[in-house]
Amino acid sequence: MMMNNSVTEFILAGLTQDSGKQKAVFGVFLILYLVTLLGNFLIVVTIKTSRTLGSPMYLFLFYLSFADACFSTTTAPRLIMDALSQKKTISFKECMTQVFAIHFFGCTEVFVLILMAFDRYVAICKPLRYTTIMSRQICVVLVILAWVGACIHSSAQIFLILRLPFCGPNVIDHYFCDLQPLLKLACMDTYVINVLVVSNSGALCMMSFVILLMSYAVILYSLRNHSAEGRQKALSTCTSHFIVVVIFFGPCVFIYTRPPTTFSIDKMVALFYTIGTPLLNPLIYTLRNAEVKNAMKKLWCSKV
Repeated sequence: MMMNNSVTEFILAGLTQDSGKQKAVFGVFLILYLVTLLGNFLIVVTIKTSRTLGSPMYLFLFYLSFADACFSTTTAPRLIMDALSQKKTISFKECMTQVFAIHFFGCTEVFVLILMAFDRYVAICKPLRYTTIMSRQICVVLVILAWVGACIHSSAQIFLILRLPFCGPNVIDHYFCDLQPLLKLACMDTYVINVLVVSNSGALCMMSFVILLMSYAVILYSLRNHSAEGRQKALSTCTSHFIVVVIFFGPCVFIYTRPPTTFSIDKMVALFYTIGTPLLNPLIYTLRNAEVKNAMKKLWCSKV
């Protein structure tokens, strides 16, 4: 149930108040956002049209790239537009929608990364049963469960935020609406709400991060029985996955697993997972994956 609020809109402080720096923010992040969309679009189209990329790993990569493009779109366009805007306001409803979208696509990315780690675990540790365990039908069900889980997580966050009354200051010291800055503006004791937020977002980040680290540890341990060539191929794939996991989860754990405090560094940390990860994912997965590179060359050379 939504509390009565005298606040109907918020003001986003953005990354900087300096007009010169704001122009730089506009130029830099417009380029980064367009590169992010292009990179993830290339992966989505390549996997969708290529006959050689039909394994479960590429099905998950398809959805990871789609989630990345959407995740970036939840924050980057407003950051770019606000850099040149005098009035950086966002309505209450738009703010709540942004909170939901960020957590929905971010959580989807978390679950898809776990599915990719599980896929690599089965491929390396249970190769004889791989086609049975990771059948197309099972993979589709796992992806659907990831979307449903993300929706439940985001809905829980919105439920908590809508219980907060906002009746005073309305300046959000951030470039997007998120839980911690909003908790700071609420005109009530937010201790219990913050505990629930940490137990939701914080626990999700920490548990997922630990699960992923353990899965890669098990994979690395099992590689000792493989041939040198097999070890090299598996290590190449797992290294790219591990880099993505660290870049994404490091900042998330820092932001969502602490008491209700905000730091000046929060905005820079948030850039890593809202802008950095969606930008780096397509680069990491294409530059380190010969099959994706070959499929892209074949597809786009034939189009040209």
